[in-house]
Amino acid sequence: MTDTIVTDATSASAKPQTKPARPFFSSGPCAKPPGWDATKLAAEVLGRSHRSKLGKARLQYCIDLMREMLALPDTHRIGIVPGSDTGAFEMAMWTMLGARGVTTLAWESFGEGWVTDAVKQLKLEPNVLRADYGQLPDLDTVDWSDDVLFTWNGTTSGARVPDGEWIAETREGLCFADATSAVFAYDLPWDRIDVATFSWQKVLGGEGAHGVLILGPRAVERLESYTPSWPLPKVFRLTKGGKLSEGIFKGETINTPSMLAVEDAIFALEWGKSVGGLHGLIKRSDANAAALDKIVAARPWLGHLAVDRGIRSKTSVCLTVEGADADFIKKFAGLLEKEGAAYDIAGYRDAPPGLRIWCGATVDTADIEALGPWLDWAWAQLSAA
Repeated sequence: MTDTIVTDATSASAKPQTKPARPFFSSGPCAKPPGWDATKLAAEVLGRSHRSKLGKARLQYCIDLMREMLALPDTHRIGIVPGSDTGAFEMAMWTMLGARGVTTLAWESFGEGWVTDAVKQLKLEPNVLRADYGQLPDLDTVDWSDDVLFTWNGTTSGARVPDGEWIAETREGLCFADATSAVFAYDLPWDRIDVATFSWQKVLGGEGAHGVLILGPRAVERLESYTPSWPLPKVFRLTKGGKLSEGIFKGETINTPSMLAVEDAIFALEWGKSVGGLHGLIKRSDANAAALDKIVAARPWLGHLAVDRGIRSKTSVCLTVEGADADFIKKFAGLLEKEGAAYDIAGYRDAPPGLRIWCGATVDTADIEALGPWLDWAWAQLSAA
């Protein structure tokens, strides 16, 4: 489908004839995989205990699928934990920080959240490297004798780290990557990541409330050799008797998971395998981001919050709108939602006023292309008001 470029106000004010077939552009929970249907989930698991033989087998199968899809080395463990990505990352912070100095990188709201946790909750004194929305701090200045915390892909700012080359191979501290909008969208360098967290609700289009915690061998060593000074709630405890609770990484979850959410994640992972695995998912995300780039380039009133293409997200793409304030964006997104042309595309509440369009693998490129004329239409309606 070729994007329609509006050339005058009259044509812009006419409603486009074609709508996105699936107008789901939310940055979380994100669009379900194409072909998703609740009746396709394995119903025999529902109503069964997660500790039953069947329940454990399905949880282990979900973990095995994630390992296979990510080509994760055997040295890294995968656990399904409570609290979505936030719960997974805070679990890592509460159990491992305090053993040495801490550096936190913040260029969007979730990175700032980790700063708040480190300073106000854990009472640490981290070195904080900040940048404005759409930009990154100077990664070359990071001191890897510290534990380092950062978001791989800033969901609320549209900015991401360019790659893993800036992460020291011979680091003394641990690398903590909040990778919730990056896992399954980028080929991550697992040998340089000690702790990674994400949730199914992003690139896989799964449900919220569950997080995934990935631990490398250096993180396991920290857990088994260091006990933090603060108390740990039950849902954060990863060790027992000074040893890693291995069951957590074999499907024996800390608390009761939603087996419906687990089956939903399994559906998404099996769909991912059917479209080419990790590289198939990356290819779909790349195609969506390229289609949106084309739309932005053709419209002088649209721009990217992350101007530098080398650090621009390919999943949560944040756009600037000429002259827009928060009220304008609210009306803009509301018009498109009312028409059923696009849902949930207003930027994050703490970000500069703008649009945020999810381009992850579960979105179809044809729907991104069909969105362009509708952006023109909403712009024309509000600009003429």
